[in-house]
Amino acid sequence: MKTTLAPRISNLAPRTSNLELGFTLIELLIVMSIMLILMALAVPQMIKLKKHADETSAAQTIRTIGQAETMYNSSYNGYACPLASLGGDPKAGAPSATSAQVLDPVLAATGQKSGYTFAITCGSKVTINNQDVYNSYEVTGVPQVIGKTGDNGYCSDENNIVKVDPAGATNCTQSLQ
Repeated sequence: MKTTLAPRISNLAPRTSNLELGFTLIELLIVMSIMLILMALAVPQMIKLKKHADETSAAQTIRTIGQAETMYNSSYNGYACPLASLGGDPKAGAPSATSAQVLDPVLAATGQKSGYTFAITCGSKVTINNQDVYNSYEVTGVPQVIGKTGDNGYCSDENNIVKVDPAGATNCTQSLQ
């Protein structure tokens, strides 16, 4: 004796046999399309948040480099130039004018952090006791890929006032708020 089952009307109807377990192809396609729509909305926002985080990190790194320059100036009566002079491995010995150990050694060596590239431009110098001493500096941070890792360029000098270039370069004219 063969029994025939009534066709399934909806997922809410009770199942009458084990043959009807699972999802239909239409149900799976609907779920996948909803997931794709949600991802299409979420991914651009996540990229925007990452770019904003990189810009915030860059502004803070400019401040940190400025503080390291202030500490260097109080120890060596001048500003460090280049950026690598602010770094150095603490295990390598005592701090010196070429390895001051006042900044993260990786940042000082590579000049890169969070999608930005940082550099110090030397200002005017004087020679004291046969040694060059810099009276000023400018530190800059520019995005590695404008529009992707950041939109703004950041600058500061010995006054430690961070300024912004909305074009992503080093022509910083706007004060950071």
